[in-house]
Amino acid sequence: MLKRIFDIFSSALGLLLFAPVIALIAWQIRRKLGIPVLFRQVRPGLNGRPFEMVKFRTMRDAVDATGGLLPDSERMTPFGSFLRSSSLDELPELWNVLKGDMSLIGPRPLLMEYLPLYSPEQYRRHEVRPGISGWAQVNGRNALSWDEKFNLDIWYVDNRSFFLDMKIICLTIKKVLLRDGITAEGEATMPKFEGKLDK
Repeated sequence: MLKRIFDIFSSALGLLLFAPVIALIAWQIRRKLGIPVLFRQVRPGLNGRPFEMVKFRTMRDAVDATGGLLPDSERMTPFGSFLRSSSLDELPELWNVLKGDMSLIGPRPLLMEYLPLYSPEQYRRHEVRPGISGWAQVNGRNALSWDEKFNLDIWYVDNRSFFLDMKIICLTIKKVLLRDGITAEGEATMPKFEGKLDK
């Protein structure tokens, strides 16, 4: 209950305080990347229930000759890279926190297509609400392997507390300022999970 009250208060305050920044970023995205300004995608939430996550768009909708999207590295723009490295692209997710789809702190919501690929232990990451930041994010973020990331997520599920959340928030601010662990080695973001770990 304390965690949810803190989420509601913090997300509402964040949306209010960052409103000018959110408006400025939205204008810049519309000018540099066009519309839509927001990236919307269905992700698994608490107990694997789907919800629509919103964040700022950071990539062009560039396609190849067959109409398929180009790799992330070819669609990412310098402006989009700045939004990701500064974590400003995550600001709209405060709305997801306010609605109760997400928490400020928890395992990052991944793709719906990963759900059938998880082992029973990996699926335990859905025992809590997904978060804007989490234990894996402050311990390596996208520089981690999938195995390391899942282990950290499950550690958080087993050891979660309000005080741990406060520690993660402080470490998140440090990580954002240092822009550390934004991408995996050799990737623009993070390679897809293919279900080949600990099954």
